[in-house]
Amino acid sequence: MYAIVDIAGQQFKVQKDSKIFVHRLDGDEGAQVSFDKILLIENDDKVLVGEPLLEGALIHAKILSHVKGDKVLVFKKKRRKGFKKLRGHRQFFSQILIEDIIVEGGVKRAAVTKTKVAAPKAEAEVVVKEAKPVKKTAEKKEVVKKVAEKKPKAAAAETKKEKAPAKKTPTAKASKETKAPAKAKGKSAKE
Repeated sequence: MYAIVDIAGQQFKVQKDSKIFVHRLDGDEGAQVSFDKILLIENDDKVLVGEPLLEGALIHAKILSHVKGDKVLVFKKKRRKGFKKLRGHRQFFSQILIEDIIVEGGVKRAAVTKTKVAAPKAEAEVVVKEAKPVKKTAEKKEVVKKVAEKKPKAAAAETKKEKAPAKKTPTAKASKETKAPAKAKGKSAKE
């Protein structure tokens, strides 16, 4: 009997009492976990295929240990630029033991962890703050209009004069016209 199961985003072919490495799972070593994303189960030459998952099927497993995978070296280089970068990476894995494959009517186990139960905390007092009234945008526009009316008109005119561009200087075309031509057109220098 074997099953195809989705564990942490990857599909594995599992059998009872088999040990596999999967991406790191939440839970301590020795914790019991259940997987319900079962895609296929083969039992005594009878194959059950889910569409996409089988309803009521479960796989119970036990976390044996949390380990790191082999080191993978990542080397980057740009030729003729003097750029080299070497980085290493070790993926986190969990080793699990498949304890049972249930075809139908399985009840999912909650992950059991070995942690201390903390004393219940006293309930915190809930403080309710009064909401400030929100001014409407129409009221804001009226305030802006009132401020604009209070400005003296003379001050507004002075600011416009300061922003006016400076007088233009004569262009190169005008300066050429004022210069006297060095040679008359059509006459030679000898005459």
